[in-house]
Amino acid sequence: MVVHRHRRGSTASLAVLAALVTASGCGTDDPQPADGTAAVRGAADVLARTGSARARTAMEMATGGTRVTIRGEGGVDFRRQMGQLLVMLPADVTGKPGHRPITELLAPGALYMKNRGAGVPADKWVRVDTTALADGNLVTGGATDPLAAAELLRAADQITYVGETELSGTKVRHYRGTTDIGRAARAASPQLRGALEAAAKGFSKDTVPFDAYLDEDGRLRKVRHRFSYVNNGVIDVSSTTLLYGFGTPVKVVLPASEDIYAGKIAD
Repeated sequence: MVVHRHRRGSTASLAVLAALVTASGCGTDDPQPADGTAAVRGAADVLARTGSARARTAMEMATGGTRVTIRGEGGVDFRRQMGQLLVMLPADVTGKPGHRPITELLAPGALYMKNRGAGVPADKWVRVDTTALADGNLVTGGATDPLAAAELLRAADQITYVGETELSGTKVRHYRGTTDIGRAARAASPQLRGALEAAAKGFSKDTVPFDAYLDEDGRLRKVRHRFSYVNNGVIDVSSTTLLYGFGTPVKVVLPASEDIYAGKIAD
């Protein structure tokens, strides 16, 4: 359900009001859309038409008394459904330095990672089939695939308009609601459908609360999803994707087969 705010009006007739608007060149001072459902659900399509963007990610995980945040930065080509992220792992709880940054390449049905896992040669990549992951790579990679983050909104429901705010100087409209992973998988683009179908089977709860921020062109600027994931206990995950620099070229070159590690990967 969308929350509507009443616009300030006057007792003037519609004809007089229309004349005043035409003469002044402006309308009411509350530009809130009548219904944000279509805008939120269509965010992935708008990004595809936009082409590409830079991305920052933050994944905060809490389990027991431990809370860690994993950050990433890179770019996404929404037309080709590909992207690249450099994911920074934090220092461990003993204060030792964190793992070397992991380079992640995002492609339909696959996640490629470099510097991932003990025993993997430094010049080799690890390839993971995202359609076989219990979470569809919504959590595993340490960053929710920005492509999947947008596709999840296709099943957005119970949407409430929170208000207008700013992100890095850009006015955005803030919406809050929930989405359903299973329904999002059925509505997703073919390239992301398999991974989301896997996530729908792997998560204990399909319902995912979100906060989405759209600019005046309908482009998704920021989205935060809150997952509850079971892996040796319940892990609460808050995953944020920030998009900016729209139109920036993003070049993703997948590794050759001989550069992909085929051995055993340590946890």
